[in-house]
Amino acid sequence: MRTVFTLLEEAAAKYGENTPALHQPAGSGKGEYHVYTWGTFRDIAREIAVGLAQVGIRRGDIAALHSETRAELYLADFGIMACGAISAAVYTSYPPAEILKTIEASTAKLVFIDTPKAFRALQAAGAARLGVQWILMHGEAEGAMPLAELRAKGRQAMEQDAQYFATLHAKVKPADYAILYLTSGATGEPKMALTTHGALVTNVDMGMKVVDISPKDRTLAFLPSAHIAQRIGIELMSTRCGAPTWFSEGLSRLPHEMQSVAPTFFLAPPRVWERIYSSVCTEIKKRGAAMQRVFWGALGLALKANQLRAQGKSVPFWMPPALRAADRVVFAKLRARFGGKMRIPVSGAAPLGKDLAHFYEAIGMPLIEGYGLTEGGITTLNPIDGPKAGSIGKMLPGVEWKITEDGELCLG
Repeated sequence: MRTVFTLLEEAAAKYGENTPALHQPAGSGKGEYHVYTWGTFRDIAREIAVGLAQVGIRRGDIAALHSETRAELYLADFGIMACGAISAAVYTSYPPAEILKTIEASTAKLVFIDTPKAFRALQAAGAARLGVQWILMHGEAEGAMPLAELRAKGRQAMEQDAQYFATLHAKVKPADYAILYLTSGATGEPKMALTTHGALVTNVDMGMKVVDISPKDRTLAFLPSAHIAQRIGIELMSTRCGAPTWFSEGLSRLPHEMQSVAPTFFLAPPRVWERIYSSVCTEIKKRGAAMQRVFWGALGLALKANQLRAQGKSVPFWMPPALRAADRVVFAKLRARFGGKMRIPVSGAAPLGKDLAHFYEAIGMPLIEGYGLTEGGITTLNPIDGPKAGSIGKMLPGVEWKITEDGELCLG
């Protein structure tokens, strides 16, 4: 009878109440973070769950999340699902009018919103017509309840009835819907898809069988939480495995954060891996002719060696020493840009070009590709110890599949 919130309870019990779980940038610009432990994460989610019940949110109701991916979004997300409501994160990059249209179509009764600025933008676009309750995660704004006040309502109710949360959460069943995905429309018009607690927990358990992630690992989160890749691959998997999460302040800060956080696993779409590759090429072009010859020579050597191995051929006797030198002089420095600890770099949310995959394989950091569907979860993943460029990998344990006569892949 496990639900999504059960994953968080298990993490706190197994990995330690006082073990750091979430690291939210403090906004000082000095690399400082506000840290939530697994115990604090769980307790705040409980407060939010009971607070939602106190303001009239019931099992099966939809609560929307309008926020960049940050610690407070995780707190609210788990709180929504813990009380039996359905969590629906929206893409904050959309114009305000489109965001309101999405929220309205979702039939949300309550919306968490991250900043007064974002709230004012939606109000100016006509948010009043929605008739929903607004919870402001940071700051104050007329017409919105501060998150601290919602949490206080939850604490007060639990002080009056110590069993309040347990009774509330006991009504949530694995077959209940947990998340309403509001897709970006990458393959057509934006759509909505519901998924249950049981499906999410099972999908995460499947991932555990093929991905060796533990509390010794760490990740850096920056993808929108409206996307399944971030929601399952980072948020829920990290919780299930007890791996701490650092939240990014944005793409412009990502290179610095990579080095300071030194993530061991990281998920990004191809456009980010392409952006990093392009920045490397641009930097090399600014170097002298000698450095350019060293770089391109080392890359060509590694690409040839990998090509021979892929064909099942042996590399010439002189290649291994040359590859070790190339790694020491060139590739190790490139990997250091990612913090130097990366074990599982994952490319998801869109197809990865073969040339790009071959580049990262050559520098000793092969990208792990997989495949998933908004309505079906993450279904395939390349082997961590032997990814194949251009492949979506193998089916996760428990995924049922078949290929129809016309070549269509059917998953179940």
